[in-house]
Formats: sequence, C-alpha cells, structure tokens
Amino acid sequence: MNSDTYKTITSSSQGIYKEKGSRFVSFAFPVSGQEEIKPIIDKIKKEHHEARHHCYAYVIGHERIIWRVNDDGEPSGTAGRPILGQINSFDLTNIIIVVSRYFGGTLLGVSGLINAYRSAALSAIQNAELTEKTVNEYYEITYPFISMNDVMRILKEENIGQSEQSFDLECRILLDFRVSVKEKVLNRLSRIDGLKYKYIETR
Repeated sequence: MNSDTYKTITSSSQGIYKEKGSRFVSFAFPVSGQEEIKPIIDKIKKEHHEARHHCYAYVIGHERIIWRVNDDGEPSGTAGRPILGQINSFDLTNIIIVVSRYFGGTLLGVSGLINAYRSAALSAIQNAELTEKTVNEYYEITYPFISMNDVMRILKEENIGQSEQSFDLECRILLDFRVSVKEKVLNRLSRIDGLKYKYIETR
C-alpha cells in the first residue's frame, strides 16, 4: 500500500460461526472515531440480549495506532485478540468487529474459543465490501476575488476536493487533497498573489 492510503469496509456486515452448540454471531461496522464505539456495542447488546458475551476489537485512524480489545468475561486473550488478529491480517482500520456468543452448553476450551472468535470475525470480514481510501490533508485557503480563475484552474488540474466555500471580495475555500501531492499543490497555490493557506487536519 502507498503511505497515503488505507483499507477499510464500505458498510456494515455480519457473519456467523457455530461450534458444539454455541453460536458466534459477528458484526463489522465502519467507524471514524472512538465516540462511535459505545453506541454500536450498546445497540448490539440490546438487540442480542440473550447472548452471554459481546466481545470486540477495533482499530481507528490511518496510522492504525488507536485500537482496543475486550473479552467481555471470556478467558483473557481468547476473544478480543483473535478478532483484532483478523482485522490486522487484512490491514484494515476504521473498523469495529463485535462477536456475540450464544452459549450452547459445551465448554470449548481456550484453543476452541480462540478459533471460534477468529472464525466469526473472518466471516464478517469476508461478507464485507473492502475498499482502499486515501489519507487526505485539509486546508483553508483565502484569496482576493481577482485571483479566482488562477485558483480554480489549479483545483481542477490537481483534482482537489472542495467542501465549504464563500466568495466575496475575499474568497474562502476548504480544500482536501492526498498527502502525497501536498508539496506540489501548496507550491502552486503559494505563487498566487494574496493567497494564504492554513492547515486544518489530516484524515
């Protein structure tokens, strides 16, 4: 993968794994921040309140440094870690996978649990649509109205995204572009008389 791309899922998906009467129902969701995690888990716990455990793992951010696992009462390391292992094996981020276990009456043992949670997570990933996205930098630019044509030509030629805009005597646009073209884009924009740019964020 390029340094300014990452892989995630396009929409939610579901999977299942059965072992000795126990059912492991898995749910994968695309997420962009940690504030989305608790509502997802709460919703699954409510909808699957008869399940004995709701174990999960998530990874957030293009750098993949925000992550967490939770065994929710299963023996330590038998649930959250295997789920995370599947997320990592597909190089995914901005994703949470929750696996709800309906106990079937037969103990599976440590190795059995690890395999079950791993397999359930894999099932959800295999049923999801994977996509590769770019890591973009966001900038606010301001410039005099007289420079409009010069600015718009660069934005078109460099295929730069635009969100917020206001056009007056002084114009303002919120831009986003791939990290890999940052120097080229900013270099071109900085040559325009009266244009100023301010870094907002990377995501």
